[in-house]
Amino acid sequence: MKNTNKKQLIHIPTPQLTRRKFLQISGISSLGGLLSGCGTPALEDLVGKLSEPINQKVEKLIFQPQKLVPEFSASQIEPEALIINSFRNTPIIDLDKFRLIIDGEVNNPLSLSMAEIQALPLTSMIIRHVCVEGWAAIVQWGGIRLRDIITLAQPQANVKYAFFESADGYYESWDIASTTHPQTLLAYQKNGEKLPVENGAPLRLAAPIKLGYKQSKWVTRITLTSHLSAFKGYWEDQGYEWFAGL
Repeated sequence: MKNTNKKQLIHIPTPQLTRRKFLQISGISSLGGLLSGCGTPALEDLVGKLSEPINQKVEKLIFQPQKLVPEFSASQIEPEALIINSFRNTPIIDLDKFRLIIDGEVNNPLSLSMAEIQALPLTSMIIRHVCVEGWAAIVQWGGIRLRDIITLAQPQANVKYAFFESADGYYESWDIASTTHPQTLLAYQKNGEKLPVENGAPLRLAAPIKLGYKQSKWVTRITLTSHLSAFKGYWEDQGYEWFAGL
């Protein structure tokens, strides 16, 4: 599918989500409700406090790790709505040499080619991708459940986090419950076609339980760990953490 979106190079995200706007995009209508529309779980009162960091303890209160998020129908896909945001320039990746590394506190470190990844069961989902800048897009993502690869790596019992590194230097971290959520994908398809490089090919994170900036593109390494270093996420480390937990 041809992507005609104008490319944007974003250096510093500008929080534009008001409490009312976020609720409209997401589908929350009452205190304690989950976002049935976009799938990003949050409490209404917390959404209103956009300047306050949301830590791991609060996230545990508002996120049910294995709860499935309602999805959309194929007729609701918005093929032109996904804006292309980039941390830096789009990286050049040689697919013949590409390997996804899974390491850290695991018993079976992995180095997988795209052919090996695509040999795993394909999962597809239609969800709303919500950006912290105030826009959203209903997208169909196809790929492998991240928990399937995590299982192959045999994580040790004390693992609590996954640290993601990308080919452009971007990095992020997720709690292990979010990482192994059944709707968290490493996607290589968008709207039923090959994932465009500007959208994160060959592999990107896609999930209805995280805001857009948590869904890293061009993922090359996943490190499973029992604790995070000083580097937790690119924007979080810049002090941009008012929605870091979601």
